[in-house]
Amino acid sequence: MSGNTFGTIFKLTTFGESHGTALGAVVDGCPPNIELDESIIQRDLDRRKPGQSKFVTQRKEGDKVEILSGVFEGVTTGTPIGLIIRNEDQKSKDYTNLKDKFRPGHADITYQEKYGIRDYRGGGRASARETAMRVAGGAIAKKVLSNLGVEVKGGVVQVGEIKAEDINFETSNEFNFLDGAKVEELKEFFAKLNKEQDSIGAKILINISGMPSGIGSPVFSKLDAELAKAMMSVNAVKAVEIGTGCNVVTMKGSENRDKINKSGFESNNSGGILGGISNGDEINVFASLKPTSSISQKTKTLDINNDEVELQVKGRHDPCVGLRATPILEAMAVMCILDQILIDRGQCFNVQRDFKD
Repeated sequence: MSGNTFGTIFKLTTFGESHGTALGAVVDGCPPNIELDESIIQRDLDRRKPGQSKFVTQRKEGDKVEILSGVFEGVTTGTPIGLIIRNEDQKSKDYTNLKDKFRPGHADITYQEKYGIRDYRGGGRASARETAMRVAGGAIAKKVLSNLGVEVKGGVVQVGEIKAEDINFETSNEFNFLDGAKVEELKEFFAKLNKEQDSIGAKILINISGMPSGIGSPVFSKLDAELAKAMMSVNAVKAVEIGTGCNVVTMKGSENRDKINKSGFESNNSGGILGGISNGDEINVFASLKPTSSISQKTKTLDINNDEVELQVKGRHDPCVGLRATPILEAMAVMCILDQILIDRGQCFNVQRDFKD
């Protein structure tokens, strides 16, 4: 099965299925002498793991990571870093009614068409459970970038029609919503959503600060293109915007262009990227995630014999996958940024970059 490796120099390869024995990853290309142990990785995994509130899936997974290789005496050695997380709370019987049926909105039908076989238990390889290893790899990349003064942070800025008006990355709540004033409204909304046995989409903001200018490789490897690919590889992401994003269609050129003075840029409609190259400003990436397709409402679908049948999905599912997506998207962004920095150093090693470390 191809398509399981991300990155050019800093590479993450993942393996494992939702209801398999374990999830695993190999991180290759990590610089040596970076302080690393399980606790550093675990912090980000704990932000992603299921069962943390009544508003997410109640599957109970500890997501305890084990480092198998590539670390000696508390620092990376420059060799491949092997990681594993063992699955603990699989309930495969919840999926026996799906063995021969295709869930609408899921990859069941396309995996069957591509491979002629599929693991129907929890979506197998197509499950968002796979993203745990992305978060683990991202935690390593984040540790490397912290030595350069680059910081990646994010949060939910929209759920359905509820939008954040006062974005604060320091706020903390069970929705990972960046506007704490909206929490009570969100609680009421999710109570109604659960009664309806339905789900909802969300929009996530990923902010990257401390970036020097000059990172990115035009024409076909523009920094915004690489970030968009990284975001789009995450389950349920259907759209990615950089900077002002889709709102540029309503703007005039005089409004959209970021004027430059001796202090820098007067605005940041570009989202910190011009011509596919970082301009030294903050990079803002928005990712929109679709509603969870697995809901309890009965529906019609096709089975493996191409017959129309009734379907009711059982199991433990997120009413809004976006609530747990922030650390996943952060991980993809941070791995992408580190990879692009390493690529830049390979070609432009004789050009000074102004990192904030």
